[in-house]
Amino acid sequence: MSDANSPQDWNTLAERVARHVENYLNGLEAVARGEGGPHALPLLLLEVSQVILAGAQLGASADVILPDNWEPEVGEDPDLDTVRQGLAERLVAVDEYVEVFDPYKDTEATAYRLSDDLADVASDLVHGLRHYQHDRPLEALWWWQYSYFNHWGNHAGAALRALHAVIAGARLDVAEEAAAVT
Repeated sequence: MSDANSPQDWNTLAERVARHVENYLNGLEAVARGEGGPHALPLLLLEVSQVILAGAQLGASADVILPDNWEPEVGEDPDLDTVRQGLAERLVAVDEYVEVFDPYKDTEATAYRLSDDLADVASDLVHGLRHYQHDRPLEALWWWQYSYFNHWGNHAGAALRALHAVIAGARLDVAEEAAAVT
């Protein structure tokens, strides 16, 4: 049995997470361009669920520690404002929602936007992906894990709950209407 912190295990995890990240980014960009049509919300629910699976794998892993305790520069991250704006246009009817950000520390709901949350998650993920693409899987894992606990995990979880509420509400309302008609 291999050591859970071996380079091979880290490389395998980095490869798995990178695939989830690429799928999330591609799916998000497609929906932002309008390619999801009437299925945009279910597609976003699927993409967010898949990337949260990657986050859960990072959360269940040992802490990723960089040998020199510093993150190499990857240059400027891409501007995701076009994606954010495209999502806002597609999600206009459901973009704004409220969330208790930390159920153990917060007592009041705060207003959020799905388009912002989804793009913020993408921003954190693309930064790690750039490390991975520069053949630095350990740096990628460190960034993904750190930003999962610090930022994108909360935003992805909130977005997942909001998307689930919209889709479940629509499906349950249809089921109730059909039952009332029969």
